Amino acid sequence: MPTLDGVVPVIPTPFSDDESIDESSLRRTVEFVAQRQMAGLCLPAYGSEFYKLTDAERETVVGIAIDQASGKIPIVAQANHPSVKVACELARGYERMGADIVSFAIPRQFGATDADRLHYCGQIADAVTCPVLIQDFNPGGPTVGVEFIEAAHHAHPNIVYFKLEEPLVVDKLIQVRKKLAGKVGVLGGWGGYYMIESLPAGICGIMPGVPICDLLAKVYRTHRMGDPQTAYELFSKLLPYIAFSLQDFELFLQMEKRLMVRRGLFETTRCRSLTRTLSAEVSSHIDFLLDQMETVLKSEKLNR
Repeated sequence: MPTLDGVVPVIPTPFSDDESIDESSLRRTVEFVAQRQMAGLCLPAYGSEFYKLTDAERETVVGIAIDQASGKIPIVAQANHPSVKVACELARGYERMGADIVSFAIPRQFGATDADRLHYCGQIADAVTCPVLIQDFNPGGPTVGVEFIEAAHHAHPNIVYFKLEEPLVVDKLIQVRKKLAGKVGVLGGWGGYYMIESLPAGICGIMPGVPICDLLAKVYRTHRMGDPQTAYELFSKLLPYIAFSLQDFELFLQMEKRLMVRRGLFETTRCRSLTRTLSAEVSSHIDFLLDQMETVLKSEKLNR
């Protein structure tokens, strides 16, 4: 079974100016992540603008990633859909294509009970034989508890990873580690924002975006090697960029793509509409923050 231990970047979907998928940029990005020995890569997730892709396009980007990776790095294919029937079809298709892990986000558009959510998750897990990662993305709202995680794994043993991205997650991480150590791994999301407090509490990795994944991987490795002070010092240089980007999700996507272009990975910064139009003042501040990231990349000798 593939082991996700470290940084698993979410691959943004590169678009040409006509909003078609830019295959060459996608291949270049997959190769970039693989060469930096990340723990895996994930797509098409929220950070891939999955909600702006057709089902056929989702299959296309997964297929390109699997082909380009050629077994060098585990592929986490995300089968997001509010309909469990459609999500199961996507998951089965990704497994047939060669994805190593199937992931999906718990639908949060409308209210549901934990029993309903367990049933939804279980049906998708039972649709595949590969390991399953469940993302609970619900900023500012209630998230699944330890009992839910325990019940999901007990009923469906191939549910072995959860991605949690919520404030004050430390106590939950500690409880998961106590109850399910060695059975369920928890990865942090939200751009890596909570990683410093989550590392001592037992996360097995983080799932940020691509543009600063190598810097975040250095933070992760440094902390794991027993040097939290040096890890904190590097992370503190990244935090203004991360915090500013997370004020709005479309802002996050636009900032990611602008840094991807600067790093020579993407040809354009295009996000599919509907997206956010940025003022000149906001855009200028983004450029300032990107300049700081380029300075850090050069100082850490990672800008290659």
